[in-house]
Amino acid sequence: MKVHIIGIGLIGGSFALGIRKAFPDVEITGIDTNKENLELAKKLSLIDIFGTLEGVTSAEVVIVAVPVDVAPAVVTKVLDLVGNNSLVFDAGSTKAHLCEALADHPKRRNFLAAHPIAGTEFSGPKAAMADLFSQKTNIICEVEKTSFKLQEKGLEIFQKLGMRIRYMDPKAHDRHIAYVSHLSHISSFMLGKTVLEKEKNERDIFDLAGSGFASTVRLAKSSPAMWAPIFQQNKENVLETLNEYIANLSEFKNLIENDDFQEVFSEMERANHIKTILKGID
Repeated sequence: MKVHIIGIGLIGGSFALGIRKAFPDVEITGIDTNKENLELAKKLSLIDIFGTLEGVTSAEVVIVAVPVDVAPAVVTKVLDLVGNNSLVFDAGSTKAHLCEALADHPKRRNFLAAHPIAGTEFSGPKAAMADLFSQKTNIICEVEKTSFKLQEKGLEIFQKLGMRIRYMDPKAHDRHIAYVSHLSHISSFMLGKTVLEKEKNERDIFDLAGSGFASTVRLAKSSPAMWAPIFQQNKENVLETLNEYIANLSEFKNLIENDDFQEVFSEMERANHIKTILKGID
């Protein structure tokens, strides 16, 4: 199987490692605008050869793992070039804009809109992990617009990587993901900003921060180049979640100001229900 991966970072690199493990005879071509990433990916055996966008004509599978603001243009060009039996799928965190951009493409049937809910706060080829997608959910949107034969090819790859599959409408996906992913990143970025502005002594931050702070602010180490376009593309849903989050924070602040600590306790107790929902998730 000939696989071309566009974007050899955490996600693209992890697909490379996982697919190589699941399909030993695979040949993986890497495509990236960052030459250092490509060279490192080859050194780490993520990819076999360097490629170009024009070279996807020989690919059986093309994986697009680029920032969401450039994904529509990249996927469009890939679809222009690939053969009729080639599968193209992406891994972006927003789906509605991409699906709308590709709706009328003559080779829309070759494209599978995917979003593996997996990642870390790290980026680049060094961050790639062969088991990143194991036991993780992969959201697939508009599956009915992909040819059945290519659906099967995609599902075979996802299942061999250990993914759970869920199907969702693109707009519903973007709204739900704003709450459970995008808001978490914004909260983490702004918590990190607040602490850095207030605690000028970095040694104090390091010495006094416990595991709770470290885990809460972990996502603030994520790549702004990846996340700023996500917030832009999902602006409407992100603003909705932020308004609700800010309202809850303001209400909690008012309870403390008014010494209503019984209600503070009750609010936290109600929030504790989340642990029963997320039981078993690392």
